[in-house]
Amino acid sequence: MSASEQIAIGCVGMTHLGLVHAVAFAEKGFNLICYDDNKTLIAQLQKHHLPVNEPQLTDLVSQCSERLQFTDDLTQLTRCDLVFIACDVPTDDQGTSNLNVIDQLIDKVSPQLSDAATLVVLSQVPPGYTRQIKLPKNQLFYQVETLVFGRAVERALFPERYIIGANDPSLELPSAYLKLLSTFHCPVLKMRYESAELAKISINMFLVSTVSTTNTIAEICEHIGADWNEIAPALRLDNLERDLNTIIKLGRSNSTDVGVVDAWLHNSLHRRDWVLRCLQMNVLDHIKNPKICILGLAYKPDTHSIKNSPSIALINQLKNYQIIVHDPVVDGKKIANITQQIDSMKAIEGADVVIIMTPWAEYQKLTIDLLQQHMHGNTIIDPHRVLKINEDERESVNYFTLGQHAMKTKEKELNYA
Repeated sequence: MSASEQIAIGCVGMTHLGLVHAVAFAEKGFNLICYDDNKTLIAQLQKHHLPVNEPQLTDLVSQCSERLQFTDDLTQLTRCDLVFIACDVPTDDQGTSNLNVIDQLIDKVSPQLSDAATLVVLSQVPPGYTRQIKLPKNQLFYQVETLVFGRAVERALFPERYIIGANDPSLELPSAYLKLLSTFHCPVLKMRYESAELAKISINMFLVSTVSTTNTIAEICEHIGADWNEIAPALRLDNLERDLNTIIKLGRSNSTDVGVVDAWLHNSLHRRDWVLRCLQMNVLDHIKNPKICILGLAYKPDTHSIKNSPSIALINQLKNYQIIVHDPVVDGKKIANITQQIDSMKAIEGADVVIIMTPWAEYQKLTIDLLQQHMHGNTIIDPHRVLKINEDERESVNYFTLGQHAMKTKEKELNYA
C-alpha cells in the first residue's frame, strides 16, 4: 500500500470547490470521503451525475471512482486524517459573503475529528475568520483556493503554488497534510492565518487593477476607431466584486483610504452594463417590444455556474421585454422572464437583436449569413468577439463588440420595424 493510500482525506461540501478538489486529490492516489448533507445530491454523485460542468471532471470521477466515497453520513469523517471544509460560499447582490454555511459545517464536523486529524478551511473567508475557530491551532489551517471556472480541474491538478495559513508558520505541517501537498510538486508558502486570508484578496486586487485598466482603454477604443484586440490578446471581464467589497469594508473600519478600490468597483459596474447601454441606444429606443435573443447564460464557457453571470444581470434589467435564450449547459427553468430553446437556431429565429453573452465554442460556428437568414432585425451585440466577421459583413449589419469602434449600416437601411 502506497503512502497516499494510507491517508484518508475528507472533503466537506460537494459543490464546485469541494468536488473539484476531491477529484484532484483522488487522481493523485488518495482515498476521499466526500461528504454533503444533501441526500439528493449524494445520490446523484454516487451515480456519477455531477452538479457542475467542468472540462475533464466527469471522466476523472469515473477513473477515480474506487477512491471516491460519496456519503451523507457525517460519522464517516471520523476515519479521516485530513478534512477540508470546501463548500462554495454564497454572496448577496452586494458581493457580501454569507459565512453562516461555513460556521454550521465547522460546528458539525469538528466533533467528528479524531485527536490527530487536521482541519483545513478551503472555502474563501475574510481575514480573521480562521483564528476564531475553536479548535487546537496545531490542527487548524487555511488554504487559499485559486480555481477558475472553466479551468478548475486543470488548476487543481497543476497548481502554481500553495498558500497555507497557520497559527505558527515556522512549524512543520502535519505529516498527512504535507504528504498531500508534496504530491503536486509546487512551492508551499506558509504564513499567518490572516496573511493567507488576505493573500487571496490581494491576488484578486492586482487582477482588478489590470481589468479596470483594460476596461478603460477598451472603451476609448470604441470611440476613436482603435481595436483593443490589436493592443492586447484578450479583454478580461472577471467579476471580482466580493473581494473589492471586502477590502472596502476592512479599509473603512480601519481608517484606511480605499478610494482607488471604490473607483475600481465603479469601473467594474460601469463596464458590466456596456451591453445594456448598447442595447438601449441601438434597439430599445427604436423598436417597440423587440424580440431579444440571448445566447449564453453561464458565467463563462465550460462551466454551469450562473453566479455573477453578466447574462443573468442583463436579463434582470430587461423584465418588460420578450427574451429568448439558449445555453448548451445551463437549465434556465428557474430564471424568470425568459423562454429557453434547446436549439440555438430556434432561439435566433425572428429575433430583432442577437446578443452573444457567453463565448461558448458552438457559437463560433455562427456566421453573419446564417444569422441574417433567421433574424428579423440586423443588430448583433457580441462583447467577446465570438463571431468571425469581415469588413464586408460588418457593413451589412449593426455589429457591436467590446474594444472596437461600432460599425452600423446606413440609417436608411436600419431595420427598425
